Amino acid sequence: MTKITTFMFGAALTLASAVAMASNALKHEVVSYGNVQIDVTSQGEGPIIVMLPSLGRSGRDYDKVADYLQADGFRVVRPEPRGIGKSKGPMENLSVHDFARDVAAVVDHENKGPVVVVGHAWGNFPARMLATDRPDLVRGVVLAAASAGKVPAGSTEKPIGPEMRQAIDGAGDMSLSEAQRLTYLRKAFFAEGNDPTVWLGGWHEETHEAEGHARNTTPVDDYFAAGNAPILDLQGEEDAVAPRRFSGVLKGMLGDRVQVVVLKHAGHAMAPEQPEAMADAISTFAKAQFAK
Repeated sequence: MTKITTFMFGAALTLASAVAMASNALKHEVVSYGNVQIDVTSQGEGPIIVMLPSLGRSGRDYDKVADYLQADGFRVVRPEPRGIGKSKGPMENLSVHDFARDVAAVVDHENKGPVVVVGHAWGNFPARMLATDRPDLVRGVVLAAASAGKVPAGSTEKPIGPEMRQAIDGAGDMSLSEAQRLTYLRKAFFAEGNDPTVWLGGWHEETHEAEGHARNTTPVDDYFAAGNAPILDLQGEEDAVAPRRFSGVLKGMLGDRVQVVVLKHAGHAMAPEQPEAMADAISTFAKAQFAK
């Protein structure tokens, strides 16, 4: 074995060992305020990255991404939405402001200054709302596989059309057959060739309904601009929910505050499809924000 091959092999083992150790270092606590309690999974030490999950899903979808980020020197904090794990609170007539307030309570509890917040898919809405309602808590926002909530000027399309909405909702509808749900998962969430079976489980109906109501009833302009925070628009090359024809909306409307990075062979699920590439992009952006 040559010296350079030996070095590369050793480096790979070191990274693999660091990621393995990260996955065994999860901590759990409950953060409470008023009549709400939020279940929080955290790991690592260092600058804080807060990660918010997709519609009706848990922050544990980020397990591999979080391990890579911890290995890269970050503290990763994952608050569960109401209705998942030990997270509890009123579930009726919630707005995106309410979900952002839950995240703010967790960041306040950390008490380490402003953070980088990552919102995946539906999670991009409370991530942007947090930056709007509590700019003191946010250094930067990563919008991962995010529907911008608006379409290019002159377009008559909706950001997410009814056929795609059916696939998104159907993927987590446990009353449907597994075969039908897999069809919806392939259509809405996974790039061609990526394994959709990893998302057959992990759906939370009550949370899905509460988050869907919040999305439908909260004006887009309440959160669209994410305050004045720097934004990483992290896009999936094969994302059917946030398709390429809408890929310039955020940057076109918000200008140089927005950086765009496209992950190859990633769909709307993104985290289970390209966890290392996703973590690399988040890490690069976060390091730049914490260095300011």
